[in-house]
Amino acid sequence: MRETWRWFGPADEITIPEIVQTGAQGIVSALHHVPTGEVWSPAEIAKRKAEIAGAPDAPSGLTWDVVESLPVSEAIKTQTGDWRAHFDAYRQSLHHLAAAGIKVICYNFMPVLDWTRTNLAHPVPGGGRAMHFELADFVGFDLFTLARPGAVDDYPDDLREEAARRHAARSEAQQAALARNIVAGLPGAAEHWDIADVRAALASYAGIDAARLRTHLADFLSEVVPTAEALGLRLCCHPDDPPFPLLGLPRIVSTADDYASLVAAVPSPANGITFCTGSLGVDPGFDPASFIARLGPHIHFVHLRNTTRGPMRGGRCSFTESAHLAGDTDMVATIRALMAEQARRADEGRTDAIIPMRPDHGHALLSDLDRPMMPGYPLIGRMRGLAELRGIMAACR
Repeated sequence: MRETWRWFGPADEITIPEIVQTGAQGIVSALHHVPTGEVWSPAEIAKRKAEIAGAPDAPSGLTWDVVESLPVSEAIKTQTGDWRAHFDAYRQSLHHLAAAGIKVICYNFMPVLDWTRTNLAHPVPGGGRAMHFELADFVGFDLFTLARPGAVDDYPDDLREEAARRHAARSEAQQAALARNIVAGLPGAAEHWDIADVRAALASYAGIDAARLRTHLADFLSEVVPTAEALGLRLCCHPDDPPFPLLGLPRIVSTADDYASLVAAVPSPANGITFCTGSLGVDPGFDPASFIARLGPHIHFVHLRNTTRGPMRGGRCSFTESAHLAGDTDMVATIRALMAEQARRADEGRTDAIIPMRPDHGHALLSDLDRPMMPGYPLIGRMRGLAELRGIMAACR
């Protein structure tokens, strides 16, 4: 697999020269400063490519391999407001990215909240820090801070009672910090939400159940996949993170069956999957090798990450982000299956036989603890993860 590294651009505390030292071959990045729904201009794309490549007298040797993400607007997901104009902007951005030679475009279809955690610096044994999702704390936020109508019906009695106890024990400052963690959104994003924004966004999903959201996803694919295919691009949808409903909203990209429906909705080599073991692995039914055996030809991009989940409670669970070779996902079996898929593609003569991967998230370790960083994206922790994953790939060759 091609080893890549996520970089958030000039706002990222980790620099391109530091990434070079990790041994990564390519960069995963996006124009996070461009508001969702607007066109990515050729000038801004060229600027990011140049930032990654480095100065002419000191080239980095890195290339911009994957866009993560070209975001799908809430207007498109709900089919409200300027959603048709956003389709036009999305297609135009695809044209500009193709002209710049960037072929792999990641996106997601999660309503309102992107990846969701309650603690962005949870202590782990040995002194490091990890991201963590504490179910009872999230439920307390939903019930008492957000005060979402109907939330009480979404959780079993024992979970509501525990959430109430934990909420009552937190100070106002602790409650505010929890809320900030939950609504933080993606690092580096142009939009930053508060409680009022979340309430307004939830209202826009009134009447949108899982079936309707799937229809809207199929409509999005119908609008953009033909353009991507004509341009030789590979679109790849990231799974829901975590892979269960939050805030009463449907989540429709959480399982292998969901992905089978996604690729069948608009059959095309341009309509594919971002295979994220960290997101999918929170589901106790996730089997990475079986997923790859079933849907491997559609995988365009890989996130390798691990989690340790707690007991299921009402179809949901707490989980902690683990070291890459720890946790509930068998990373050796995962990489072995991915490399077999690459070999199969090579035998077919596919031009995308080598799949880009990146070490996703990681524990904050050593000097990570003494410097600011994007939540979940430490330098030392990801470098450790990349080294461990690289070792598995070498052993599986």
